[in-house]
Amino acid sequence: MDISSAVGMELQDSKMNGGALPADAVGPSQEHEDFLPSDDPVPERKPVQFMDFEGNTSFGMSVFNLSNAIMGSGILGLAYAMSHTGVIFFLALLLCIALLSSYSIHLLLTCAGVVGIRAYEQLGQRAFGPAGKVVVATVICLHNVGAMSSYLFIIKSELPLVIGSFLPMSPEGDWYLKGNFLIIIVSVIIILPLALMKHLGYLGYTSGLSLTCMLFFLVSVIYKKFQIGCAVGRNETAVTSEDSPDVPRQGFNISCEAHMFTVDSQMSYTVPIMAFAFVCHPEVLPIYTELCRPTQRRMQAVANVSIGAMFFMYALTATFGYLTFYSSVEAELLHMYSQRDLLILCVRLAVLVAVTLTVPVVLFPIRRALQQLLFPSKAFSWLRHVAIALILLVLVNVLVICVPTIRDIFGVIGSTSAPSLIFILPSIFYLRIVPSDTEPLFSWPKIQALCFGILGVLFMAISLGFMFTNWATGHNHMSGH
Repeated sequence: MDISSAVGMELQDSKMNGGALPADAVGPSQEHEDFLPSDDPVPERKPVQFMDFEGNTSFGMSVFNLSNAIMGSGILGLAYAMSHTGVIFFLALLLCIALLSSYSIHLLLTCAGVVGIRAYEQLGQRAFGPAGKVVVATVICLHNVGAMSSYLFIIKSELPLVIGSFLPMSPEGDWYLKGNFLIIIVSVIIILPLALMKHLGYLGYTSGLSLTCMLFFLVSVIYKKFQIGCAVGRNETAVTSEDSPDVPRQGFNISCEAHMFTVDSQMSYTVPIMAFAFVCHPEVLPIYTELCRPTQRRMQAVANVSIGAMFFMYALTATFGYLTFYSSVEAELLHMYSQRDLLILCVRLAVLVAVTLTVPVVLFPIRRALQQLLFPSKAFSWLRHVAIALILLVLVNVLVICVPTIRDIFGVIGSTSAPSLIFILPSIFYLRIVPSDTEPLFSWPKIQALCFGILGVLFMAISLGFMFTNWATGHNHMSGH
């Protein structure tokens, strides 16, 4: 009998108090023996299971889901981030964050194998009691609400432009050209039905389509680089005119010289953008739950493949976008191209499809966190399942409609939730959950985890410090998410 990930998480909650082994009873090396079916005769004691059903999501579908969770709207702002760090410095930072994200997933999976829990919130409870559970659930909700808001903001700003390009006349008063109405329609017709699915694994098909759309975006950015070339030889009037769709719509390259290494005040926004681009940790454990033949090594392979693929996609998009517009690149790359360009119109449609299909994947961890926090011992209820999804979509739609810009909110969330989910929480969980008889406090793995957590605290402090300094001095800033 198939049971959803939400059911599995709730069953785990009810078992935590009496059914799970204590933290010092199971080591990471015992995952195959304790948590997986075996062909050996059934032992006298009942083996500890993560949940009452075996996942049936394939390796490839799991990669699609996790890659889709990693890939966000921040890809549109990476070229802008490169313009404020330089090519070499940007790629080095991007590689470091990708490797650190993979290591933090290793810490999470190790903790999950020790205590038999595949819920981020329950790891927080095992480490710090009810307060830890509340903190983790709050961080996940804030982070994913910010991500959902960024996707709907893209729909709000880009969809009217796409619809208007198909119309011979563009009367501004028509409702179908108003972004506020369009995000409500998209939320009701597309996002809500997908968000009501019980299994996250079913979204692997839509995740594959979403990744295909973003791959098309990458190929188009590379193609436009060679088609546009360097616009420094043209005057500003020619470049900003609408006579040719093959030149940028706004701005011109002051110099076609790429900076390899640079540091400025905008790094307080660009570095969190890069960190935020690899946050997928709330989705890791639910995907692990539904993975076919789940082992820590197999799930780590899913994470490594997903992070590696996204690293190359991010690096290529940022590099070719920056080398097209250099210092004139804006926070949202698509705004640099002509609206009359047919290829760019198709790219806009692809990006809209990608971000729309990503919203349900991001909504799943928020709903699970709320269920873990508010209804930890309740059996699955379709009414509650639907109500939470509906309330979340309404709240995010209201936020996107009422707030004209949430760049600073994204900056704060990216500087707090991203380092918390990537650095601080996984390292603390590892230090608290992995028993000392398995890994002594001063063993090299635990020293690494401690340094990893300290790095996250420093990252948060520096990013917030630069950000508050910019606000205090009144410096203008741009932020892509």
